[in-house]
Amino acid sequence: MPRPIQANLDLNALESNLQVARRATSARIMSVIKADGYGHGLMRAAEALAATDGYALLDIQDAVRLREAGYRQTILLLEGVFSAEELPVIAEYDLTCMIHSAWQIAMLDAYPGRGTPGNGKLDIWLKVNSGMNRLGFVPQQVAQVMDQLRRHRAVRDITLMTHFANADEARGIAEPLVLFNDLAAHYRVPRSLANSAALLRYPEAHGDWVRPGIMLYGASPFAEVSAQQLGLKPAMTLSSRIIATQELRAGDEVGYGALFRAEHAMRIGIVACGYADGYPRHAPSGRVEPEAPGTHRPTPGGWSGTPILVDGQRTKTLGRVSMDMLYVDLSALPQAVVGSRVVLWGEGMPIEEVARAAGTVSYELMCALTTRVPIVT
Repeated sequence: MPRPIQANLDLNALESNLQVARRATSARIMSVIKADGYGHGLMRAAEALAATDGYALLDIQDAVRLREAGYRQTILLLEGVFSAEELPVIAEYDLTCMIHSAWQIAMLDAYPGRGTPGNGKLDIWLKVNSGMNRLGFVPQQVAQVMDQLRRHRAVRDITLMTHFANADEARGIAEPLVLFNDLAAHYRVPRSLANSAALLRYPEAHGDWVRPGIMLYGASPFAEVSAQQLGLKPAMTLSSRIIATQELRAGDEVGYGALFRAEHAMRIGIVACGYADGYPRHAPSGRVEPEAPGTHRPTPGGWSGTPILVDGQRTKTLGRVSMDMLYVDLSALPQAVVGSRVVLWGEGMPIEEVARAAGTVSYELMCALTTRVPIVT
């Protein structure tokens, strides 16, 4: 029999989550399917989200795959062009190109355009840096760049866009929204500002296009609001089985580095899932403090693990996650045996809870799923 780990994908959940986004806005929806559809598979995600108005991704090869598969929606390259050789391909496949830096405009200047469909003209999304300081032109540059692009022989239509750094935080979007709106007021062009968090929380930022990502896959963009409260359904459930059990005595240690030590007799299970499958190695185990220079031992008085389901019942991981296995506490689950089903995240175990316990975000967990995990749809 194959190793029992698998990722079950509920494509109907993706479709349902898109409808949640649709009910929240009157703007057009640009579904973000970068990173292989957040680990769900590019073409699977595209098919499940076929009712969207557009797709956003990074790689031009993926965009071409979508076009050749018959998808006619707007397809946006979120980081734009990386080389001049890509520009004829962008024109041929009618892709939309992000422009965020002067070197990309220089490529446009050198692009002949003639002899390609539509005379080689391109649809451009101009990225405004409204405070995240990642990509985009700072406000003082926007007027000059807009003037340059509006007169450019290779440019057809322009959309202004920005990305919020704190839409999911208490700080919110007030300052960058005012900054962006002040700039956009000078131009009669479409606008795009909102990611999942801004789409759900700030209707004043919806503009003409919204760009939901994480919510489409059934995870909440907010630390304090669950996906279930938002009406979202998990699209990915990572599950495995108990493949062994161990009876521990008080003082017995568990796993590499002995990060967990039993304070009393207890039973643990070993699960066929590890960091080579995409489960976070840094998921917490016992609290650790140094006892002597260069040594670490578990802190007495308890431990904090990562939530997990065994036979539908919540428990926690313990010890350090190995490459192929991890440990769970079965002390309160006498019914759990070898073969018991374990849900690492997904149905019944919200991925954002797992991510929060592990000090990361659900985006990373989804995208980290490795190719050795079988996908079941």
